[in-house]
Amino acid sequence: MKAAYIEKFGGPEVLKVGDLPDPSAGPGQVVVDVAAASINAADWKVRAGEYKQASFPLILGRDFSGTVSALGSGVTDLKVGDEVFGVLETGRDGTYCEKLAIGAAVVGRKPAALSHVDAAALALTGLTAICAIEEALKLKAGETILIQGGAGGVASFAIQLAKHIGAKVITTASAANAAYLRGLGADEVIDYNATDFTKAVKGVDAAFDTVGGDVATRTFAVLKPGGRAAFIASGAQAPKPERGDVTAIRPAVPRTRKHMERVAELHRSGAVKVPAVTVFPLAEAAKALGVSEGRHFKGKLVLEMR
Repeated sequence: MKAAYIEKFGGPEVLKVGDLPDPSAGPGQVVVDVAAASINAADWKVRAGEYKQASFPLILGRDFSGTVSALGSGVTDLKVGDEVFGVLETGRDGTYCEKLAIGAAVVGRKPAALSHVDAAALALTGLTAICAIEEALKLKAGETILIQGGAGGVASFAIQLAKHIGAKVITTASAANAAYLRGLGADEVIDYNATDFTKAVKGVDAAFDTVGGDVATRTFAVLKPGGRAAFIASGAQAPKPERGDVTAIRPAVPRTRKHMERVAELHRSGAVKVPAVTVFPLAEAAKALGVSEGRHFKGKLVLEMR
């Protein structure tokens, strides 16, 4: 099979596209013929060695959409030919390829109305947003939330989910993305190049940071007493607030079919639209990762395998 992989950690030059052995389905697994895989910020961090995986060759990528082509023993709830999408088990990478083996219990059935590209674009972003907004922050109708970095894939999904719940949504982005984010439902868009969000926002019930760095630590300043903030770009632990009257959360992001079905349900109901998607062929995986690493893009980047 064709795959995009690394044999050592480093910059864009270490990513290769070539042939690797096809996987086989172990007990409880399925083999999926991958049609599309999305690109996430974690991917270039893996390539750079931030997560220190040591087994090479290492195929990058964490979420995908495709078609079941083989069943392992014990799999009875899926069949060859089923279209599925999902996120690899925690701690695994390996979706930038034409075939992958994955536990059947963690994949969801792809809605017929979604293309493989769009399903891949929603998989990990949707899973992460649901875990942060619904499960960690437990956002409620009538509350106000600040979502940092609104134009990114996870944040774009989170804006729509928060509006679906009935919250008021404030987000930060460049001025160029303001109209796009208002179209997703954002009530207020703060241009981070022109305005210090800590001076424009006060007393929000909740915050969701997808940016990291000093943006994450300054986010505590806009929370009301008793407010809570969730962080996905600050490593394995949430940053610690200097004030004692707020809560910092690093959401757990478990891989389950239930979560994939929730992503599908939100799209099917019209609550969440597919973000803006830029598609690259597998052969241009290194170029796509460079765009991702630059961080200044709208929506999602997706690789097409075939």
